[in-house]
Amino acid sequence: MEEKGKEEKEKMIEECCALHKDAFIIKPTKRYPLVLLMAMLSLVMIVGIYIFSLCLKQGGIVATPNQMKVSVTKRPCHHPTAAASEIPYIHYPEPTTYSREECACTPVRLFAILSMQRSGSGWFETLLNSHINVSSNGEIFSVKVRRSNISTITSTLDKLYNLDWYSSAAKNECTAAVGLKWMLNQGLMLHHNEIVEYFNRRGVSAIFLFRRNLLRRLVSILANTHDRDAKQLNGTHKAHVHSKNEADVLARYKPTINTTLLIPELKRADNLAADALQYFNSTRHIVLYYEDLVNNHTVSFLQYIKNRVYYKWRP
Repeated sequence: MEEKGKEEKEKMIEECCALHKDAFIIKPTKRYPLVLLMAMLSLVMIVGIYIFSLCLKQGGIVATPNQMKVSVTKRPCHHPTAAASEIPYIHYPEPTTYSREECACTPVRLFAILSMQRSGSGWFETLLNSHINVSSNGEIFSVKVRRSNISTITSTLDKLYNLDWYSSAAKNECTAAVGLKWMLNQGLMLHHNEIVEYFNRRGVSAIFLFRRNLLRRLVSILANTHDRDAKQLNGTHKAHVHSKNEADVLARYKPTINTTLLIPELKRADNLAADALQYFNSTRHIVLYYEDLVNNHTVSFLQYIKNRVYYKWRP
């Protein structure tokens, strides 16, 4: 019995020692294969380089393998002094045929002079073009192919209002207002719905110019038609005179008016003007009369010709 108890005690002591021995044994750490470590390191490097390149691009610096280029991020132009109602009508065109350079942030307003023949539009356009920053480019749509359909009309307008249209009205100074002269019978009334939509979308201001005295307009039409054949100014025809002497020569002709057609013709002209005003009523527009401008041609135009006579822009 004593021997059996002694054996059990020795067995318990051996198990206890073995347990303490295991506790002091430090197991070796598990090592990853070298290939796996290299792959993880490469992935971390690639992600780091990608994030770094994104940060450089946002800062305006573009890094290439062989060289480093610094590009200036283009800042949008703004006109802090403009009223909120004027912002839709202020533009910063980017021509494709040249660079505006220092004029890039000069705001440009778009306009169209809508009128009828022999209503003083030529004189009015000359007045506007006398301003150093205003360019009115004449009767662009007198050429039939440019008004053959609405697509050619809008593409021509896009070219004009993008400052890519070259004419004698082009200015060396910074252009601040650009437009054209558009007769009502040059496709304007035929495609009025699409043109109204275009004007409203692009922020084009319409300037209606009419004559109060429709009888004098009719006399001017007849005199101009006569001179087209007679060529009274040294054998040349001039629709617009440039001196008092030329005006006196043309004024010698006294046209004959058919009284039977007089009233219908005056009514037709009056109705045409009324229809145009109705069609373009939803656009931003102003109505001017030749007689008023002749009496006082300091009327304000698109904030560039200072005024003493005020005409309110309609919405």
